[in-house]
Amino acid sequence: MNKLERLTTGLGEECGVFGAYDLDGGDVTPSIYYGLFALQHRGQESCGIAVTDTCGTRRVLSQKGLGHVDDVFDEESLEKLKGNLGVGHVRYSTAGGSCAENAQPLVINYVKGTLAIAHNGNLVNASALRRELEYTGAIFQTTVDSEVIAYHIARERLHVSTVEDAVKNAMKKIKGAYALVIGSPRKLIGVRDPLGIKPLCIGMKDNTYILASESCAITAAGAEFVRDVLPGEIVSFTKDGIASDMSMAVSANQQARCIFEYIYFARTDSTIDGVNVYHARIKAGKALAESYPVEADLVVGVPDSGLVAAKGYSEQSGIPYGMAFHKNSYVGRTFIKPKQSDRESSVKIKLNVIPEVVKGKRIVMVDDSMVRGTTCANIIRMLKKAGATEVHVRISSPPFLFPCYFGTDVPSNEHLIAHSHTPEQICQMIDADTLGYMEVEKLKNMVGGLSFCDACFTGKYPMPVPGRDISHEFEQST
Repeated sequence: MNKLERLTTGLGEECGVFGAYDLDGGDVTPSIYYGLFALQHRGQESCGIAVTDTCGTRRVLSQKGLGHVDDVFDEESLEKLKGNLGVGHVRYSTAGGSCAENAQPLVINYVKGTLAIAHNGNLVNASALRRELEYTGAIFQTTVDSEVIAYHIARERLHVSTVEDAVKNAMKKIKGAYALVIGSPRKLIGVRDPLGIKPLCIGMKDNTYILASESCAITAAGAEFVRDVLPGEIVSFTKDGIASDMSMAVSANQQARCIFEYIYFARTDSTIDGVNVYHARIKAGKALAESYPVEADLVVGVPDSGLVAAKGYSEQSGIPYGMAFHKNSYVGRTFIKPKQSDRESSVKIKLNVIPEVVKGKRIVMVDDSMVRGTTCANIIRMLKKAGATEVHVRISSPPFLFPCYFGTDVPSNEHLIAHSHTPEQICQMIDADTLGYMEVEKLKNMVGGLSFCDACFTGKYPMPVPGRDISHEFEQST
């Protein structure tokens, strides 16, 4: 996704990873393909698949490129990717530019064989690690921090007896957020960062093991959800079954899952760490109704991630729930124009108000977040032009005040409307009748007893991050 597109779409998604290993020797490429389709919401910039035949030559076959899954792969290309072990990736660039070279999975050949690596997340010490590798002779082919991880695993493998031990040693060096799916000549390995910031789960279909960023991808591949990969866990799948290493795990109160998975990123039919995303968003909407009641005629949600929270608001408030928008699913995210007037037009082409639903009514409009405020203002303008007499905005996340360093593309402070304006000022700027944000204290109700990261709202990062002296906060949190 280019810089211009980010200006109009606000938040950027994360990436999605998928892996499969058929112990009976069957082709896993179709399962990876369907899994990536189910994860397309996590990244629309590029995608790729890498497979190998563990029973044959063990040569890695791969294809990747810019675009959606159905742009990069067709029936002919999938026919060429035959293998019983493979990994896949859909990408949204959080680190590294938007170019074909940065598409994943990364396939590296080294003295011990071949590794195919798919990564979701962002490292906070990638630059330092990259410099260290460069000064010892490493030559990088990409600008993504995933290649830093791959190099460290490959180098550690020279000194230990297994890939799992190499991964463990690499984990001692890398800092940040990561969910990794790694294909080696005879193993499929899943890795989740010790804080559990990025999600990863395990599925099973007959004698095929599956790893995926979200449970919805496991279902799409025709498999059954088994469990989540635990924070800090290294799980490996071989012909002998499953092996787990928890030596890198931390205590439960140190874990810091990304709260935005539940607010926005994950699909509503996914369950992450035992918490169903749909129910989490219903709870968010109910909390908004408790905190910010208002007299209105209709509750509507902004598609897609605002819809479920809007239903929750409706259930709690007793105000009827309605569908006020038609979303044009055939307009890609690349429909972006350079001028501000054209950016506003792109919102209208992607989203249209149904006048018969809103005319003459007081509307509660629920959305998942507000970054710069321009999109929200455009939608309010469209509602009022269609005849809505009032528009009361409710946001199912707290105000964005701080950037994210762990893979969510929250812009720098100067682009965050809440960083320099009060809610009252924002309400006036977007021409809303009232405005209410989710209260930070109520986020925990969304996810039960899970520990989570809310640094983009509070500035309390779960680990030291570049350019911020948070050592005192870090000591307190650990």
